[in-house]
This record gives sequence, structure tokens and C-alpha cells, in this order.
Amino acid sequence: MNLSDGFFNKVEKKTNVGKQTILDLANKLQQSDMKSEKTLREVIQELGKMTGKEVSKEKEDKIIKAVINDEVPKDIDKLF
Repeated sequence: MNLSDGFFNKVEKKTNVGKQTILDLANKLQQSDMKSEKTLREVIQELGKMTGKEVSKEKEDKIIKAVINDEVPKDIDKLF
């Protein structure tokens, strides 16, 4: 995936998470089983800590269901 600095700047403005942190997390995700509920919960909690956002159990469950059922947009621009 070849993402521009503009993309990382948008993400950093919205989340206060820097480019290197994002790249480190992406690398970790590539080595993980993203259909594993345990892995997904760990990632969601880690992202919540990084961004200083509280993720409710209900929201966490919805995210996990969407990922496991392939309901996440494939086009990353649709996420922003």
C-alpha cells in the first residue's frame, strides 16, 4: 500500500497519531489474524489508547462483527 503524506496528515489531524505509529500498527496487523476476535479486541483497545478515545463494549462488538463479516470498505478513502 502506497499512501501519501497527505493521507497521514489527515489521519494525524483527526487522531493525533503520527505516521510512524500508524505504520508500526499496520505492520503488526499484517502479521495478525484479522478474523480472530481476540486479535481484533486487542487492536481496537490499542487504537483507543493511542487516540485517547474510549471504545464502548457495544461499539467494539459492532466493529468486530463488521470486520469478521467483511463489511468494512475496501477503499480506504471511504473511511474519511
